[in-house]
Amino acid sequence: MASEELVTLERLQAARKVVQQNPLFVRTPMLCHMQEHFRSMINPSTDVYLKLENTQITGSFKSRGVVNQFANIPDDVRSGEKMIVTCSAGNYGKSFSCMTKQLGLKALVVMPETAPVNRKQIIESNGATVELTPTSNIQATVERHVKDGMHLLHSYDDVHLIAGHGSLGLEILEDVPDPDIVLVCCGGGGVLSGVAAAIRLSGHTACKIYGVEPEGAPTMYESFKAGNAVAIPTVKSIAAGLAPPSAGKLTYKHCKSFVDDIILVTDEEIIKATSALYHAGFVVEPSGAAAFAALLARKIPDDITQKKVVVVLTGGNVTPQELCNLIKDK
Repeated sequence: MASEELVTLERLQAARKVVQQNPLFVRTPMLCHMQEHFRSMINPSTDVYLKLENTQITGSFKSRGVVNQFANIPDDVRSGEKMIVTCSAGNYGKSFSCMTKQLGLKALVVMPETAPVNRKQIIESNGATVELTPTSNIQATVERHVKDGMHLLHSYDDVHLIAGHGSLGLEILEDVPDPDIVLVCCGGGGVLSGVAAAIRLSGHTACKIYGVEPEGAPTMYESFKAGNAVAIPTVKSIAAGLAPPSAGKLTYKHCKSFVDDIILVTDEEIIKATSALYHAGFVVEPSGAAAFAALLARKIPDDITQKKVVVVLTGGNVTPQELCNLIKDK
């Protein structure tokens, strides 16, 4: 499949079978009628559903895309002849390193110097090598390794990754066959692309699908305005997993084709959502709570009265200390 093409329903269904067969994946719960647990924050007439991707084995949705990526690597990579390289600040690198360990492959993860130490340690514990570099130098570092003969697996702008993430969208439709609104976080746009494609290609044209980004890292939002994938020189957010320096060209094309719009939320709104979820019994990292933040902050541009709203909680990779520091005053 050419990299510039959109995924098809057949490819999404095939990828789902691949994902389901891998022990790194679990089918995560969909909790229904959750407005009852947030009565002071959400209109009780809105029917809220929470998809718990924070309960994946790796702690986030990333394993879905990664499993399908590795199912499609070239023979010289699978045989160990060529080493694999990627870049990640955390969750993708964790799932990536779990797969390289599962397959016995050598791999390098280029990480920003600002990445939390525990994220680096987790990746190294799975046998991958970590190279730290300034954020501004990550792209050049990866390109140098590719030029030297390594095989690149992109952390979000990859058609096999998007197809793997589509398994999440297909699960949503099994649990909630007639959603009115679906909210998904957006960083590089991989999971948003896959979920939106799965819903649209399954025939749900009336369902509104929104990506949610931090105000401090609005790469897909600005891409929608510009009409093409753009880079933003300086991005900053408490939701580090949603703050890549650019939107993917392939993910932008999918989002423009299948997503209604991008909603922006503040860091303060993300922290409030993370806190609200914690006090309701859910451990969710800031990046994983962004979509829920859009709901709590009433950022959805539609009337959601009597509507079924599905919110994807994308990850829970946060330490107790990080969570405590984040919500201590909330």
